[in-house]
Amino acid sequence: MKTITNPTANGSGKSENRSPEDKLAQRAKLRRNFLSRRSFLRKSLAVGAGTLGVGLLPSPRTTRAGGGGLTSGDAALLRFPAALEILEADFWIQYNELGGVQDPEVPGGTGNPDYTEALEVLDEDMPIYIHDNTDDE
Repeated sequence: MKTITNPTANGSGKSENRSPEDKLAQRAKLRRNFLSRRSFLRKSLAVGAGTLGVGLLPSPRTTRAGGGGLTSGDAALLRFPAALEILEADFWIQYNELGGVQDPEVPGGTGNPDYTEALEVLDEDMPIYIHDNTDDE
């Protein structure tokens, strides 16, 4: 038999001698309490009722959504990414003027040989990559 020490809040320990049957009975009791069907059903019912209750509350969004108009906030949310797209295209054009392949397909400046050479240290195909992305924008 093993001696088990159960420390208490004040730090003193209490030794018990337990038989293997007692240990198994204790484990089974803990497992039953943890996996109790009634407890599970009770908690599930409470969560379900709470979810349904919240779903039945009136929502100001559902009443306004029936209006069918575009609000000023919605329009602002649509204008913002459009402005970002314009800026991105402009950045790629400037990037192509510095380090891209200069050809009539994407008109640009004369390029900067030093900048292009430095880009090719990172990746030989970088000017082509810049040119293709500019063409896509």
